Amino acid sequence: MRVVIQRVRSASVRVDGEEIAAIGNGILVYVGIERWDGEPEIDFVASKMMNLRIFPNESGRMDRDIRDVKGDVLSVSQFTLASRIRKGRRPDFGNAAEPDRAESLYKRFNRLLTEGGVPVSTGRFGAMMDVASVNDGPVTFVIERTGGQQ
Repeated sequence: MRVVIQRVRSASVRVDGEEIAAIGNGILVYVGIERWDGEPEIDFVASKMMNLRIFPNESGRMDRDIRDVKGDVLSVSQFTLASRIRKGRRPDFGNAAEPDRAESLYKRFNRLLTEGGVPVSTGRFGAMMDVASVNDGPVTFVIERTGGQQ
């Protein structure tokens, strides 16, 4: 599993020209699920993301997590994060989880965040989406956790 986390002042998702989700202060997270990922990887990354201290305190030091700042999460599925570009010019998507399994794990990820007290909005799984964001910092992190061989 690979996620890209961006601290944002705002973010939104549009599908077919219609805005389907938007947040203010919080985290835009792109979620890539690989074929060997399971519940342990989803649980680890959700917990890590909720507790990651990437928001500034009064002194400007990154010392607060998403719940401390009462921020929101905009979660966007992105299978291209499971790609490998080792040779040639075309990405290899063979490591991406099958869509039905990936969607189930993606929903679990979002549910864990919600159950952890984080408001979550989502894009539309499998859709072509237009994602807009105003990065705060910019502050961007990648979390990877794999359940199998790479």
